[in-house]
Amino acid sequence: MSAPNRRTLLKGLALAGGTAALEAAPAAAIERRSAPPAALGMLYDTTRCIGCKACVFACQQANDLEPERDAAGLHLAPADLSGRTKNVIKLVETDEGRRSFVKAQCMHCVDPACAAACMLAALQKDPTTGIVSWDAALCVGCRYCMMACPFNVPKFEFDQALPKVVKCELCRHRVGNATLDRVEGGLSQYPKGHGPACCEVCPREAVVYGRRDELLAEAHRRIAEAPAGTYFEDRVYGESEAGGTQVLYLSHLPFAEIGLPDYPDRPTRADAYGVQEAIYKGFIAPVALYGVLAAVMLRNRRRGAGEEERS
Repeated sequence: MSAPNRRTLLKGLALAGGTAALEAAPAAAIERRSAPPAALGMLYDTTRCIGCKACVFACQQANDLEPERDAAGLHLAPADLSGRTKNVIKLVETDEGRRSFVKAQCMHCVDPACAAACMLAALQKDPTTGIVSWDAALCVGCRYCMMACPFNVPKFEFDQALPKVVKCELCRHRVGNATLDRVEGGLSQYPKGHGPACCEVCPREAVVYGRRDELLAEAHRRIAEAPAGTYFEDRVYGESEAGGTQVLYLSHLPFAEIGLPDYPDRPTRADAYGVQEAIYKGFIAPVALYGVLAAVMLRNRRRGAGEEERS
């Protein structure tokens, strides 16, 4: 995809500003969206995770990311998501001494705040798979996506000359021409090597992938077959929270205790509009300034990329 020129950029921003001014609506009036019928997602189950971090290693390899160390220098032990880590396993300990491993990565919201906050649509939701992806050609580094995300997922490469926004994209680059077929066990899968790397290496199926509707059925099956009290409130996090997410959670601890926000049953896009309103103040006045800044940033990004290729 070619980068937009300044004229195209300014036109797009002007149109976006006019549309925003004419169609702005309070959060309560935002229409609820549904996941695409073939939406791809993941299910993570804290009761099955042993903290082996095979998923972290597989993610690093599949995405060609530089391994991180913890504060003590332990190899491949990131403390949290960062510009070099798209997937992390954390150990949570509550005030009562209860423990749990928890996996963190992009939630691929049904109606993502990051995409709504992005002024140039650098973050987009695929209409078929529902995967939220990032387009380097459109990103100007404003980082509004980081402000809007209620799960604190998108990260920025502050130490790079040509920084990227880093987040899980469900290994969409591995799919190629592979097709998603339903296999034994009830979950649709790609051939080995084409699906999300973290799911393909988990030894206990603590994290699995498939279509969102299949994953919801699998989660409720696990709840129904487990002894009473195994899962917190016998509830699937992400089924309705934040307007629904394509990454779902089962937990033996309260979701808030493993770092998942107690988010109401409303689209995260509502909060993104709040971010835009606070920044743009109606958008119309600063649109020209933002257009010029965006054009300059895109020009510098292309110039930097050209210099890297020549060096």
